[in-house]
This record gives sequence, C-alpha cells and structure tokens, in this order.
Amino acid sequence: MNPRRQLGTAILGGVAGAGLAWYAATRVWWTETIPRREPLPPTTTDHTGADLAAWIVPLAIVALAGAVALYATRGAARTTLAAVIALAGLAVTIGGGYGLTREPGVWPAATTLGGLAVVAVAVLALRTGARWPHMSNRYERASRPRAATTSLSDDPVAMWNALDRGEDPTSLNIGKMAPGEGSSG
Repeated sequence: MNPRRQLGTAILGGVAGAGLAWYAATRVWWTETIPRREPLPPTTTDHTGADLAAWIVPLAIVALAGAVALYATRGAARTTLAAVIALAGLAVTIGGGYGLTREPGVWPAATTLGGLAVVAVAVLALRTGARWPHMSNRYERASRPRAATTSLSDDPVAMWNALDRGEDPTSLNIGKMAPGEGSSG
C-alpha cells in the first residue's frame, strides 16, 4: 500500500474508531432499579459509559482530533501526536473493558473495539508515519521576505506575481520616488 493510501486509511480508521467509542460511551450501558417503600414506585436510573468512566468521551474526542491532525503534522510532531493518540486509545479501551467486567453488553464492547481501532491507527502512525505525505508548506511565510528581482514600477501584474513568489515588490521602489511624491505631513 502506498504511503498516501496508508495515511488515508489511518485517518479514516482513527475517526471511525474514536467516533464509535464516543457514540458507544454515551449510550445506556445498564439500568439500575432501586426499590422504595410502598406506595412509591421503584426508581429507575439509566447509566451510560461516561457515568462509569468519565474519561472515555473526552479521550475519544482527543483521539478523533488527533487522527485528523495526522495529516497536518510531520516528523517529531507526528510521532508525538501518534503517541498521544495511542495513550488516548489505550485509556478508552481500558474504560470499555472495565464496563465489560462490570456490566457486559453491546455498548461497552463497542467502546472497547473503538479504542482498539484507535490504538491500531496510532501504532501504524508510529511505525510508518515518517513516510506519509503531509500538508504543503506553500503558504507558510518565509523567515525574511525576498526582494523583488525585477523593476515592478509600471507593471501591476508583475507586482502581483512578485507577491505570489513571496517577494516584496516595494523593496526596489524605496528611495526611487519622484520629487513631490509620498506622504506629506
């Protein structure tokens, strides 16, 4: 599989796993019924995965955002991000597993499965993420603007082209004003 396709698969897998964990953690995992004295009816309370392990939802959101951010990072930042995603996925998996031991059901299992998918994406990013493509730096500002290399005084198109290249079209025109031009105070 080529690196671009691996990155796309990782992003989709991370989003799907984190989204599944997030959704499953907000579903009802068990219902608690507390009997009361007559004539009062019993009290019924629904509990979600977030009630059992409050960290699941925020960490699923972190994993979701991290999976999308894999595209925007490179180098050490991508490695650090993959480690954070792995920790978030591991914590979500632990929360789902804890729910399975307490009250086995579909939603704790789905949370665990989503967390495992996030961990798998993070491991893939740690192993092969250095070869993946990243966002272009086309629009990043250079450390110092370059001076224009041609005379741009009479050609507005040339001025715009210089701006597109990252050159400063005014750098050659400084000090070349005709007498009486410029701001008067």
